[in-house]
Amino acid sequence: MTGVVVQNLSKSFGSVGVLHNVSVEAREGEFMALVGPSGCGKSTLLRCIAGLEAISGGTISIGGRIVNNLDPKERGAAMVFQNYALYPHMTVRQNMAFSLKLRGGSADEIAIGVSDAARILGLTDYLDRYPRQLSGGQRQRVAMGRAIVRKPSVFLFDEPLSNLDAALRVQMRAEIRALHKRLGITSIYVTHDQVEAMTMADRIVVMRNGVVEQAGPPLELYDRPRNEFVATFIGSPAMNLLEGQLAQGVFALADGQRINVPNAKSVVARAKLGLRPEHIAIADNAAANSIRATVETCESTGATSYLACKLAGAQVIVTVPHRIMLETGQQTHLTIAPENMHVFDAATGSSVEVVL
Repeated sequence: MTGVVVQNLSKSFGSVGVLHNVSVEAREGEFMALVGPSGCGKSTLLRCIAGLEAISGGTISIGGRIVNNLDPKERGAAMVFQNYALYPHMTVRQNMAFSLKLRGGSADEIAIGVSDAARILGLTDYLDRYPRQLSGGQRQRVAMGRAIVRKPSVFLFDEPLSNLDAALRVQMRAEIRALHKRLGITSIYVTHDQVEAMTMADRIVVMRNGVVEQAGPPLELYDRPRNEFVATFIGSPAMNLLEGQLAQGVFALADGQRINVPNAKSVVARAKLGLRPEHIAIADNAAANSIRATVETCESTGATSYLACKLAGAQVIVTVPHRIMLETGQQTHLTIAPENMHVFDAATGSSVEVVL
């Protein structure tokens, strides 16, 4: 197996910098996801690794070998694109065999490679069909099959599921993850969907404006975000943020209400209190360390209810793991366990240390 190491990578298009001193590592056999909002540089980073974009500085190593000056075909990486990039005039068999033919592979080698990939991906019955005769999920399998037949050292996925409907995305997520476990090939997966990243990746790299904000296992980023951006990007629904002041273990909200945060010892004049929706509980009355809020909406999806509440001038989303019916305008009380509170410096966005 082969790992990928990117060190101090920079990339500019003319005078516009897109990547700034980026350093990341996909370990051998690891499934690593690159996430971030549109324009953050994640797809550009993937294309630099693939050799489809020339870098402006830094190094890229694949399997311990610096590949900065190597052509894409010499890097041992295979890329699966967002739009499938299938040849419409070729059958599934011909699409999957194309790269092997370019390499000058023998007829037997090509037949075995295509047959093996088709069996792994459940495409054996579709080898003589054309892309137009396939569903979106089947086309994506063909794109992956075309990559598999090359027997690459690294898989590179560029938002491969963004063209699929929601139900098919869930199915394909499971299939790609199962394929990775079966083949054990180092994979780097670009997505703007943090749910995809959370459910598929061994490690996640969160990017913004061409820099890495934080990298680590999914639950580490979820439980211990380094800054406000990571905290609100990872998690769905997003983390709630309330403005106020922190002093002597007490967070004072803008409306004068106070919340005990005994594990936060810092003093922050302009702070933000981060509360994940599922960590907020509805209290029947003014329980200890509770805060008052006004219900704006109450929606149930059957097993789960979502409340939107007005609190200290901000909207707070609450996830309740059962059915609940509250009326618009109704007063309620919210409670949060101190160990589930996050505090950020409003001036810098950085996390304020909370001792657990």
